[in-house]
Amino acid sequence: MKPTFQMQWVNGPWGDPALLVRIRWARRALLFDLGSMATVPSGDLLRVSEVFVSHTHLDHFVGFDHLLRTVLGRDRILSLFGPPGIIGNVEGKLRGYTWNLVQGYPLRLEVFEVDPDWIRGAHFACKEAFRRQDLAARPFTGELWDEPGFRIRAAHLDHQIPCLAFAIEEPFHINIDKERLAGLDLPVGPWLAELKAKIRAGVGDETQIPVGWPGGRTETFSLGELKGAIISVTPGQKMAYVTDALYSPENVARLVTLAKGADALYCEAAYLDRHASLAAERFHLTARQAGLIARQAEVRRLVLFHFSPRYQGETEAFHREAREAFGGWVTVPGGHWD
Repeated sequence: MKPTFQMQWVNGPWGDPALLVRIRWARRALLFDLGSMATVPSGDLLRVSEVFVSHTHLDHFVGFDHLLRTVLGRDRILSLFGPPGIIGNVEGKLRGYTWNLVQGYPLRLEVFEVDPDWIRGAHFACKEAFRRQDLAARPFTGELWDEPGFRIRAAHLDHQIPCLAFAIEEPFHINIDKERLAGLDLPVGPWLAELKAKIRAGVGDETQIPVGWPGGRTETFSLGELKGAIISVTPGQKMAYVTDALYSPENVARLVTLAKGADALYCEAAYLDRHASLAAERFHLTARQAGLIARQAEVRRLVLFHFSPRYQGETEAFHREAREAFGGWVTVPGGHWD
């Protein structure tokens, strides 16, 4: 089974936080946090449609300018979600530049700040020199994004400032049985993507799906008969992303609920346990605390990142402390241990 979400950590465990998530069937990508984008190919950045920012400390938001420069001339909407204040943060960055020669550029930004009870938005159009236009607010019930292929939820954390954690979840995964496909003399082709899209959209089994063979032959089959013949449906992927949070009962409860049963939990581990008091002062997690959260959330894999530079050369210690607390599979971007 090929996973729908392909996760790529951008800057290694010591670098700025940024997780690129490619959506295989959509030729599209998401970003979780906007640390330095210097190593990300432009082709990947041009596929980014939504960005989810935990908070706007420099190491989590410095890549905004790089992303903006890459997509500037494109006819598209780029959506950003972040904590209270992100609209003003984006507006301030945009005001830092002069936009007198971009009247013909069609790029639009839509920025949404997530309060505990409301999502407030603003629109910035490049052709209007990114002048801010506020959008109508809508209630926040835990969900930021919902479409047939996946949904994204968020939880508010305490980092001495509001900070967001995120989870992306596929409702189910659609698998094509290639042996049955060949056995029925059905061709591989673009029609399979349409078939999957119709299933994700929940259309009726009577829906007709045209199947084309090389050479021009075409036949039409009902969605129901194709589902019964070549499709199997399995549980979907789930990934959670957590960074910059105090280890408090309130934060832990929210994180466990958000990440419950995830295939992968990307979790900061800024400090080792010998500096747990310093971690608390700085409103960060230790590797051991990340492991405890992973255990409570019953995730399959824990991925550690955001190590303090004071621990250069001690990568093994992060793994050891997290593994002892979690008891499961712990990895680090750029290497892993079983």
